Amino acid sequence: MTSLTKKEHIVVVGGGFAGLNAIKALNKEKYDITLIDRNNFHSFPPLFYQIASSGLDSGSISFPFRRETRKMENVKFQMGEVRNVDTTAKTITTQFETLNYDKLIISAGTTNNFFGMNNLLETVYTLKSTAEAIRLKNEILDRLERASLCKDASHRRELLSFVVIGAGPTGVEVAGALGEMKRYILQREYPEINKDDISITLIEGTDRVLRTMSKEASQKAYEYLGHLMVDVVLEKTMTKYENNVATLSDGKEIYCETLVWTAGITGEKIEGFAKETFGPGNRFIVDQYNRVKGYNDIYALGDIAFLTSDEFQRGYPQMAQVAIQQAINLARNLNGESFKKPFSYKDKGSMATVGRNRAVADLNHLHLYGRPAWLTWMFIHLISLLGMRNKINVLINWVWAYFTYSTSLRLLVHTAKYPLRRRWDELGH
Repeated sequence: MTSLTKKEHIVVVGGGFAGLNAIKALNKEKYDITLIDRNNFHSFPPLFYQIASSGLDSGSISFPFRRETRKMENVKFQMGEVRNVDTTAKTITTQFETLNYDKLIISAGTTNNFFGMNNLLETVYTLKSTAEAIRLKNEILDRLERASLCKDASHRRELLSFVVIGAGPTGVEVAGALGEMKRYILQREYPEINKDDISITLIEGTDRVLRTMSKEASQKAYEYLGHLMVDVVLEKTMTKYENNVATLSDGKEIYCETLVWTAGITGEKIEGFAKETFGPGNRFIVDQYNRVKGYNDIYALGDIAFLTSDEFQRGYPQMAQVAIQQAINLARNLNGESFKKPFSYKDKGSMATVGRNRAVADLNHLHLYGRPAWLTWMFIHLISLLGMRNKINVLINWVWAYFTYSTSLRLLVHTAKYPLRRRWDELGH
């Protein structure tokens, strides 16, 4: 990129919570900024499970980058997936172009970690992107439609066998959404299916669900899952998944035709960095100012950054609040003459929802359960969405679904097969 101004050029990789908050907080008089992302929209990962369960439309939790950046004269968006960084020439290369940078901010987030079971990539369902959430939604709806036509009771139960691996917030929320579908939706919209035909199993390797939250929150979430007829298996991990059979660490086998993986995350390595730059989970090792180890002009934020402290010796939690606070702190340091303020995390709490009127929230010294926690969860997520239209759409959908137990979003839409074509980034131009 060439510029007639004396502004420094910052390239930001990834338009998630960290990337967007950094861009908004950087001094527009001091920097020209290019945002690079593999998608042309910002999405809201905490609500991916609601897309998968037909609670929300994907457009309601997404916001186009170009619409967001058009209000910022010093910011431009360019779609692409970073392939390589040349730290000597200070260039960054995507499948489409090579850009020069003065400073580089990496906030690319993470991807699924299958812990060495790489065959799972092609056999399980995940929830790390909008596309993956839509894919899971279509699979769930397809199985419900097929099961409603199936006359063989045994085959019908096979079609409706679901297993969720990992009982963190995402796993609990997915299992809860499936449980609500089993308890409330089947009898209303799929009368041909008996609720006993659908099995939902949540598997967790530790001794409780929502391991990072308080014991009280874990216990309440466990109870709520029971209310929704979800079977919870604790202190077991999955060692293999072949031929629709999940094998657990104790040798037990569970038949499931739809396996949802939410058990782990890892960074996607970017070529061009030394091996010692990366820490656990392929995360960039950063100092207290979020500078990547060994570089003074490259920074990492959010899930992709590995920063330790006395309180968080295994790294800060990979949560939205950490990403947002790191982004704002880095921007303030970059806006100043020197780096004066190290990162200090202010924990605002955590929460998870299991279903309507069933949620848990740890807010500093306040613990909420049931409807108060659920309303708090809804409010926090609603105000965090980009765009007033999205906020209104989500609110209307939630209110309508709450009073009617129904949604108009259970639409099974498969993409057309023809004409056959490859994505334009695969064509070499």
